[in-house]
Amino acid sequence: MKIAVVGTGYVGLVTGTCFAETGNDVICVDIDANKVEQMQQGKVPIYEPDLDVLFERNQRQGRLKFTTDLKEAVDASDVIFLALPTPPGEGGAADLKYILGVAKDLSTLITKYTVVIDKSTVPVGTAERVHAALVENLDEALFDVVSNPEFLREGVAVDDFLKPDRVVIGTDSKRAKEKMRRLYEPFVRSGNPIIFMDLRSAEMTKYAANSYLATRITFMNEIANLCEKAGADVDAVRRGMGSDSRIGKRFLFPGVGYGGSCFPKDVQALAITAGQHDYNFKILDAVMDVNTRQRFRIADKLEQYYGDSLKDKTIALWGLAFKPNTDDIREAPALYTIDRLLEAGAQVRAFDPEATEHVRAIYGDKVTFCEDQYTALRGSDCLAIVTEWSVFRTPDFDRMKELLTEPVIFDGRNLYDLQRMQEAGFHYDSIGRQPVQA
Repeated sequence: MKIAVVGTGYVGLVTGTCFAETGNDVICVDIDANKVEQMQQGKVPIYEPDLDVLFERNQRQGRLKFTTDLKEAVDASDVIFLALPTPPGEGGAADLKYILGVAKDLSTLITKYTVVIDKSTVPVGTAERVHAALVENLDEALFDVVSNPEFLREGVAVDDFLKPDRVVIGTDSKRAKEKMRRLYEPFVRSGNPIIFMDLRSAEMTKYAANSYLATRITFMNEIANLCEKAGADVDAVRRGMGSDSRIGKRFLFPGVGYGGSCFPKDVQALAITAGQHDYNFKILDAVMDVNTRQRFRIADKLEQYYGDSLKDKTIALWGLAFKPNTDDIREAPALYTIDRLLEAGAQVRAFDPEATEHVRAIYGDKVTFCEDQYTALRGSDCLAIVTEWSVFRTPDFDRMKELLTEPVIFDGRNLYDLQRMQEAGFHYDSIGRQPVQA
């Protein structure tokens, strides 16, 4: 099939590359000329495991191309994915100016039957607004609008796309339905479903799924906070809960709150949608409130340990990305931690395997960025762990004790066994478990 993908962020670039991998001809469009030039030269602008291999292969074999010319892409395609940003606008509602702006442009460019697909996460009713923008200058017979929400997890996005749990497609058109079925059949050969539904239900499905997952994370963070006060161990509680088939094991790990490009804005957007329909979605309000507080959990523990005074303390920080296996720092808990530490007068020595340059662009020389995890420890009073990169899971504890001024660790991701930390001689304070005294 001939496919255009408008927008080359995480969703757009993964979408375009993976469709090319199954033999389609894909042309990706972006208004950023420098970014397009880099991609034309074979440079992947984001860090996402395995994406570079597929990117290089499909570009080399001529199935994956890049342009700044929307007309060129439209003329070459009969399926157009809109994978554009929908950032929170004024009041927190999803800002649709990029999607509606491109839809208006498409209304003057489409000359043959084309399926226009909303791949971005958009509020209920967006497909109707895209349809209205297209029909301003375009005969309805020349297009159908489809909602096809993405369920990609950064860090495993390529695998999620190539082997999806399900594909959700919203359309009222039999013609569009068959084209979408043919497009996605190569990805569901193992039997996972392609689920067809109406447009509004497809749009709601994405927000409902992300908000539910955010709620699970937030519930476990509240359980963890209660465990600390009640003398329980959240890891034991999590295992006891997760073994129940009605609950399951995933998204039950406590920590320092969720971040990234999806959960924060999607929960907020769904709450706003509820308000627009005169419904008070109280659970979502509580989720947002708890997550805001949870982001500062490590900073709270540091201030409690040091008697509310962090001035002249040097804190080593492991992890800057909002999750491992990505360089994405949007709404990353580490940024909230850094802000609080700097405000309190502390010095920060930070390391992350992939996200350092993005954070350096924000803080400059206010933070010392280190070349490896152990360099960050040198001369630091303690270590704070904010992102659970695999490289942090089995460190050299003896070396850590030598480098740190004191053997003190605040772990926002519960990476280490309590007994092991007791034997190693660390003061170790994690989430939802009783502190280990050095």
